[in-house]
Amino acid sequence: MSQFDDLLAALPVSQLAARVGADEAETEQAVRQLLPALVGGMQLNAQDPQGAESLAGALRRHEASPVVDGGVNLDQVDPEDGRKIVGHVFGDNTDVVVNRLGATGGASNDLVKKLLPILAPIVLSWLAKRVGGQLPGGAAAGGAGGAGGGILGDLLGGILGGAGGGAGKAGGLDDLLGSILKGR
Repeated sequence: MSQFDDLLAALPVSQLAARVGADEAETEQAVRQLLPALVGGMQLNAQDPQGAESLAGALRRHEASPVVDGGVNLDQVDPEDGRKIVGHVFGDNTDVVVNRLGATGGASNDLVKKLLPILAPIVLSWLAKRVGGQLPGGAAAGGAGGAGGGILGDLLGGILGGAGGGAGKAGGLDDLLGSILKGR
């Protein structure tokens, strides 16, 4: 089982569907689309030393989060924290990303907007548990990321590699995110 499959399997899709008021199958389809988008956005951010350091700091802050302890607990998810995470990942392009993901993946923009702030803290907490204190303090260039390498690059790439063969094969995700996020 890939890391992507592990993350997907940890999500209580039926509870997510109930929380956002959507059909379970539609929610699962949207989650399969949104997880690689979130991870891909994080990976693009981590290619820059400042972005890698910012992501490493966020992972350190979410390391003790109870969101994924013993399975994902939606009651522990703070959507306001999720909105901040989404804002950091996609920046001023959040609406563009939502619109593109909605248009290309079949999920409504409304469903995408509802799911992103719920999924973002889950993804960060899940990643933080996988890294497990291996992130160095201070500058990220040494081991956390920098140019997409190191612990973060390996982890994010490993997850995307299980999402349909990589970001490039997940519906043109790398092209989509790259064209939107690189210019910010």
